[in-house]
Amino acid sequence: MTTALLDLVLPPRCAGCDAPGVLVCPRCTAELRGEPARRTPAPSPPGLPECWSATVYAGAARRAILAYKEHGRTALAHPLAGALALTAGTAVGGHPVVLVPVPSSRPALRRRGHDPVGRLAVLAAGYLRAAGWPATAVQALAQRRRVADQAGLNALQRAENLSSALRLTPGASGSLAALLGGGRVVVLVDDVVTTGATLAEAARVLRAAGAEPRLAVTVAATRRRERPRDDHAR
Repeated sequence: MTTALLDLVLPPRCAGCDAPGVLVCPRCTAELRGEPARRTPAPSPPGLPECWSATVYAGAARRAILAYKEHGRTALAHPLAGALALTAGTAVGGHPVVLVPVPSSRPALRRRGHDPVGRLAVLAAGYLRAAGWPATAVQALAQRRRVADQAGLNALQRAENLSSALRLTPGASGSLAALLGGGRVVVLVDDVVTTGATLAEAARVLRAAGAEPRLAVTVAATRRRERPRDDHAR
């Protein structure tokens, strides 16, 4: 809350490079929007939809996401959602879209004081509609149980940590059923994709409700780590 108020009353500084006078400077905005592309984790967990992201999780994009998500700079929702909308529009290829955000845990919501991904999905849908693109955001998912912090967990541990961790929100089945059809594409939304475990669990819940998510869209994707090459391997 304090950071958000300071953004209103004091001259802002760029979240990407700390340049004075702007929320995100033109150079960091270009880095944040990056180049929308397929960036599906490899290896992928079973059931993970094709993943698209605006950029890689590094540099200005990483700093802006952390400032928004963890440090209360909620005004950054607008440029981040703009990058998300651009990526979603590129990925779906002209189809109407239903954006379904991945939910935050209750402890995270209390700690942050806001729902970062839910807000991004709503804003991104609004930007798409303003551009003449039929788009809706639906808060269809919620946490079923508490999960451990994902930081430091490998791909297998993340998958185990998130197994059966999500559920549909009350009334979500009806909302999704009313929106499906007419060529609409169900798209999962998150801020960052790492191993894909969270998005795979979200996709499982939606499929069980009869809403097949064809794509997942994020602002950023972590870089793939290349395995060291063994020149003696045959």
